[in-house]
Amino acid sequence: MIHKTFIYALGAMFLTTGALLAQQPAVEPRIAGLENNAEYMSLLGEDARLQMREDSIVNAVAQLRQQLREDPTQRQRCSQEILQLESRIFEIRNAKGRLIDRINTIEQEWVLANLDAGSPTTGAARTEAVVTIPDSLKVRNLVDNLYFREHLADTDYSALRRAQRLEPQAEAYVNRFRANYDTLAELAEAYATVTTEAEAMEIYERMNALQGVNRVLADSLSETWNYIFDNKNYAYGYILDELGQEEILTREEDALSQASRRLSELRGTTASDAVTDYFLRKRVLVDYEEAVAGVLSLDAARDSLKGVAARLAESDFRMPRIDVAERYFLDYDSVAFSSTPKYSYQNPIPECKVYANGTIYRILLGTFNTKRAVSTFRGAYPLFYLVNDAGKWCYYTGGFATLEEAQEAQKLLKEHGFIRPEIVVWTDGVERNLSRDPEAQHLAFRVEITGREALSEEVKREIAQTAAGHELSRVGQQLFIVGGFDDRAVADRLAESIRQLDPELEIKVVEVANP
Repeated sequence: MIHKTFIYALGAMFLTTGALLAQQPAVEPRIAGLENNAEYMSLLGEDARLQMREDSIVNAVAQLRQQLREDPTQRQRCSQEILQLESRIFEIRNAKGRLIDRINTIEQEWVLANLDAGSPTTGAARTEAVVTIPDSLKVRNLVDNLYFREHLADTDYSALRRAQRLEPQAEAYVNRFRANYDTLAELAEAYATVTTEAEAMEIYERMNALQGVNRVLADSLSETWNYIFDNKNYAYGYILDELGQEEILTREEDALSQASRRLSELRGTTASDAVTDYFLRKRVLVDYEEAVAGVLSLDAARDSLKGVAARLAESDFRMPRIDVAERYFLDYDSVAFSSTPKYSYQNPIPECKVYANGTIYRILLGTFNTKRAVSTFRGAYPLFYLVNDAGKWCYYTGGFATLEEAQEAQKLLKEHGFIRPEIVVWTDGVERNLSRDPEAQHLAFRVEITGREALSEEVKREIAQTAAGHELSRVGQQLFIVGGFDDRAVADRLAESIRQLDPELEIKVVEVANP
């Protein structure tokens, strides 16, 4: 049931939304000259309305977060309600992204049409252009100044203009990526706190979907940004070379090399190498453009680029990776005894659940040709059954995370008169009877770690604490081994804790035979 606070928050949001829609917010064209374009103005209005709706939901989320801080006991409820609101925000941002694409296209087409209106014909002598370009465009876009048309070949100038038209698209990819990243961070926090498998599966699926969207956005950004950078870098380099500006060219090469080294250092440590590359090289490119504008005495463009450079300098692009290991909801339970029956005709012994992932130990109480009465099991509970491939009825009790816990339960059952309780373990859905299988008695497990030439001190400390008494050894350049473990569950826990500390490491638990 949805909490009444959430209902009030949603109600307020929808009332506000209705008022906003009725209000029809006034908008102004971002480019002078487009105020008579009905589609453009309608899109701007819709974008403004969506922004107001998003702001309303963001405020509702903020109120829920405040409640969460004031009363941590409401974490589960608040987290669920925040997730529902975040889902609405995600939908709105996607809609806004589609609107922005169309708005940018109309603006770019208008700029092109006005530039081309005064373009000289191919091969004709180039003269001073008579096209009137709004001051706002001159301030915002360096390449709109006619100097480049006059001094670049037609194909190079066309490529430069296309690169400039793609700039808003690249920025939109980045903004969408970051919005999705913020939602992913919220989902990861909620995923760690939910208590039911159904809730966890829903959140995990949403996270996987968002991760997939961000991979597509990163690929699109990489392709678009490489085109922008390559063509702008070439055009500016050609102009500066013609003007003999060797110092600026050398400075730009040094800055680009430094950005490349920085990218190599950060590779794999941030949410996206493509986004990191964009910000690193974008800073280099804007500084380069500022220098070009200074050489050409394009003061308006240079002042605008200084502002862009300042905003880039303040932007923290080092978004940490969000790698969340899938949670397995295994129902562990100890063994107990009751003098009154726990199971009946109305409440029969349930079928034993076999988990596709994870490790769980149980005690096999007996294998029978037919279904057995509850009284057979001396009041032990919980009880479970499975019918094996041979058609026999296998009855189990308990559910344990470690072999040690299972052994303690086995001892307790013997004290209550069970002749031969047997320890059975399921690992990723595969069953093994440790009491009957001679080979299983000699199995051990080790954790293999690859991906780095050296382990961090933090990882080493975790190994020392979690795997006390187990040896850490190195094999070759990038293979580290921790072993051996008699209990697969202990090895799994160590592997998971290391993954949380360093997601870049590749870790697997390997089964080996003890001599």
